[in-house]
Amino acid sequence: MSISLPPGVAENIAGSFGERGPRWLAALPGVVEDRCSAWDLEVAGESFGGGTHSWVAPVRRADGSVAVLKVPVVDEENYGEPTGLYCYGGDGAARLYEFDPASGAMLLEWARPGTELLYQPGFPSLEGRAENIGKVEQVCRLYRRLRREPVAVPAGFPALPTAAGMVAEWVRMFLMPEPRVAEVIPERLLDRAAQRCGELAVAEGPLLVVNRDTHLGNIVAAEREPWLLIDPKAYLGEAAFDAGFLVMIQVQSDPTPAHARAVVERTAAALQVSADRAHAWAFMRSMEEIVWAVQDEEPEDLRLHLAVAAALA
Repeated sequence: MSISLPPGVAENIAGSFGERGPRWLAALPGVVEDRCSAWDLEVAGESFGGGTHSWVAPVRRADGSVAVLKVPVVDEENYGEPTGLYCYGGDGAARLYEFDPASGAMLLEWARPGTELLYQPGFPSLEGRAENIGKVEQVCRLYRRLRREPVAVPAGFPALPTAAGMVAEWVRMFLMPEPRVAEVIPERLLDRAAQRCGELAVAEGPLLVVNRDTHLGNIVAAEREPWLLIDPKAYLGEAAFDAGFLVMIQVQSDPTPAHARAVVERTAAALQVSADRAHAWAFMRSMEEIVWAVQDEEPEDLRLHLAVAAALA
């Protein structure tokens, strides 16, 4: 079976996953062929662009309907995706039809036309611009609807990663930072991170299905509903967890204390969560991005994330 990936996706997979990347690329045609046979599918078009480490393409099912076959490089951020989609049951999110635990492959509803609620150019993000406030409030309504208690899932589905696990990793990152990280982060930000980690270690309210990457590029136009969530990074955590990434990326457009305060208050109100908890999650997400920018040797991103963390601090 002839299978192709967009060049940028293939290059990212080959270069970002060590020895695993080339092995995954070599195995991909066999995985697609196996899933098409098992689920009675026919690949109906070229793979979609816009992703980073998945093969995603339209397929035709035995009954003539169309769907999307997705084969991801499963990692710590996305391994909860099938479980999150199962818990949503198509309520505000793309439907999950099939899941293969061995490969991580998923057969999904094709959300058409699939236009993003907001284009994602990379950092700095566009969510924080004044003209996009209405879109952010719209997506907050959808994320409120998506929050729910987890349900029992079939055997083979992965457990949802937890917000508590993220906090534990942050404790390691910032209470005992790598030398090169400690060199670039002001002591006051490290002290603030230690304080916030202590607060976030104890969840406020029930543990719900929440999302790690709440940007507007994962909300797309569809036929069954006006807008559906795709590609969820589902976690188990408190409701305010949803605010973390969404607040952080809005602050990027104007990383000043005044703008940060306005974003926190507006987003927390729209998500109906505590402004203090929303702030805590957003600040820690910005601190995490600093570490990643140091590790990836991205000086421009490092300057941006330091400015965002300082504005939120």
